[in-house]
Amino acid sequence: MSEKVKPYKNSNLSKKEQVTQMFDTISKEYDDLNRVISFGIDVKWRKKVVSIVGQQKPDRVLDIATGTGDLAINLAKTSAKKIVGFDISPGMLEVGNKKIIQKKLQDKIEMVLGDSEKMPFDDNSFDAITVAFGVRNFENLEQGLSEILRVLKPKGIFVILETSVPTKTPYKQGYTFYTKRILPMIGKLFSKDKVAYNYLSESASVFPYGEALNNILRKIGFINAEALPQTFGVATIYTASKS
Repeated sequence: MSEKVKPYKNSNLSKKEQVTQMFDTISKEYDDLNRVISFGIDVKWRKKVVSIVGQQKPDRVLDIATGTGDLAINLAKTSAKKIVGFDISPGMLEVGNKKIIQKKLQDKIEMVLGDSEKMPFDDNSFDAITVAFGVRNFENLEQGLSEILRVLKPKGIFVILETSVPTKTPYKQGYTFYTKRILPMIGKLFSKDKVAYNYLSESASVFPYGEALNNILRKIGFINAEALPQTFGVATIYTASKS
């Protein structure tokens, strides 16, 4: 399970503390490196998430593991009157806040620092909740998902965008070569944190995906869990709701 994979193998810090440290370190470079690593396809995936959320016509949206706020900013295109970007990394939120100010979205988007496994929100607070490339960083996946279920309104929608592993040849072999060889090399060449992109690759490779993640969502209490593979299966969009 993903809990066993930590960024810094020689550190005594918890996974949560290590993830915070890692994202604080790479926050200034994160957006640019993300575009390079995904060949820009992550932009297309986020647009699909926004489209799915937009169909629900939400008033209040929570974007967990918002990072530098890319998805939260895109969600401003929906009918939402209030969007909360929530993240554990002060460094990432600092970058995100600057982007929000540049786009003059301060009245619609609020960036909040906190732990996704213990959120400061009331029960049934949000019409829609999103997580893009963040659930695999939860220290306790089931605890984090339980918190999401708690703050989601009944009949609200939960959308996850996460990396996954292609199952068909030759995409599976190509994905393995890229994540094991090319991705860590990019990190070593361009990142301030030389091990960060090793962690991102390793955590993606062991994280449950497809029906395995759907089954965890159902165990927590979500209904209508569905997996929608993207780009040959290198990422998957998951949708679920609350009864």
